[in-house]
Amino acid sequence: MSTKGNRRIVHVTLDEKTVIRRKPEVEHERAVAIFDLLEDNEFCPCDHADDGPYHLHLSIEDNRLVFDVRRDDDSALDKITLPVTGFRSIVRDYFLICESYYQAIKRSTPSQIEAIDMGRRGLHNEGSEMLRERLAGKVEMDLQTARRLFTLICVLHIRG
Repeated sequence: MSTKGNRRIVHVTLDEKTVIRRKPEVEHERAVAIFDLLEDNEFCPCDHADDGPYHLHLSIEDNRLVFDVRRDDDSALDKITLPVTGFRSIVRDYFLICESYYQAIKRSTPSQIEAIDMGRRGLHNEGSEMLRERLAGKVEMDLQTARRLFTLICVLHIRG
């Protein structure tokens, strides 16, 4: 397998211990993010470049975002943690604009929907770039991978 083929996630799991019933729109976003992530991603822990492809288990534990990176055989490889506090504000804002977007789809003009969607995409890009910055020196990833992982991080923030 090529080096690039090894620098990728082939399996992703979200911590489901705290899952509550999510809106259909959120479930759809989660499913699409996972599908798209597995179809095309570039992900490589800096200290384990030759150990891919990777399984990734995402969770939030003790106010920390946990990236439990595992080998293809699911054996432990690395555990990277980030404080959740840096993401809370942008995730909250992202949820608010998503809710506005879903409401706009039902009763707004195409130009209003487009304006809200542009704001939603902008916040999503901001969160994705923040993720890449926080993981710099620990994990290399492309922007599309960061975007999909940011979506999954948002899903993890939905608590009962």
